[in-house]
Amino acid sequence: MAINRYTRTSWIKKNQKQSLLFREISQLIQQATIDHPELSGFYISKVELSDDKGICYVYFFSEQGSALFKPYLEKLKLYKPSMRKALADNTKGRRVPQLVFKYDDNFAKQSELEALLESVKSETEKE
Repeated sequence: MAINRYTRTSWIKKNQKQSLLFREISQLIQQATIDHPELSGFYISKVELSDDKGICYVYFFSEQGSALFKPYLEKLKLYKPSMRKALADNTKGRRVPQLVFKYDDNFAKQSELEALLESVKSETEKE
């Protein structure tokens, strides 16, 4: 029984940390976008921590698709050291995880599916 309680507590703490990182990274990306408008057009869809909390995967989405993500990623990599420094200053903890930026294909698939469902709905309403 104690193992289950420990697992639940660590799961809650991990989710709290992910939420905090999501909020902080979103603010940092927003500030970078204000300073450099060429970084606009992409949005953070989710943040996930690895099991050992050493890597933070930051997933981005754009309505324009994944084709523009590679140039965006190259620009974003330049901000990685300063983002980690800001995270260290703004969050409590012994370590700041490494940041890994990825494109969120699942979010794109979800958007396509929702658009398809909307088109089917509009066709059935016409009949």
